Amino acid sequence: MATPAAAPRHSCAKLSVAVEDPKAPGGGGIFVKATWLPTRFSLAVTDGAGAWVADASDAEVRLRAEQWDQPVSEYLALAERYLAFHQPSSTYSFHEAGNGNRRLSWTFEKQGTKLEWRWKLQQSPHTQQTIAEVLDFLMDANIRLSEEVVRKTQSFDKLKQEAEKCLQQSERFNNEKADFEQASFTKVQFLVSIYSMCYTYGIRVILSL
Repeated sequence: MATPAAAPRHSCAKLSVAVEDPKAPGGGGIFVKATWLPTRFSLAVTDGAGAWVADASDAEVRLRAEQWDQPVSEYLALAERYLAFHQPSSTYSFHEAGNGNRRLSWTFEKQGTKLEWRWKLQQSPHTQQTIAEVLDFLMDANIRLSEEVVRKTQSFDKLKQEAEKCLQQSERFNNEKADFEQASFTKVQFLVSIYSMCYTYGIRVILSL
């Protein structure tokens, strides 16, 4: 039986990047939407005004991994680490690469040496559609996050209510226990006083608690 293909993972991160003109629309910040597969990945990048895409094939990823003496899985894991989440220790840049294309690069350290990876992105043939897809993904992710927060808040509230009920039951038990002990103590005192009185007058009694 054939092994089922691994489901793709999706990510979208806002990266602070160095650009030629920080005053340009989206200057200093880009959104990178990525789709990760076991042997390849694809990128869609927007600064809010333009959009660029890259589709790293199996062969391209394998070649890059070989150039860095890495297995494909390790290469992809490292790329995902830096493109799915903004890493404060990394320096990101997003520069012109001619003909409307862009080059996305990021730095990382390996064995004390600072290295840089780059990927060239082509201008999207459907700029508005690409931008819309990135924004839709962000909105969906925000909705899912909001729903998760609501679920966790509801679970916390329910847990808090159960804890309050347990506390109230514990307090009631302690009060009932104290009342029982006080009643028992009073009964013992009464019986002891009766016994003492009977003893004084020479009357034999059997105490029953």
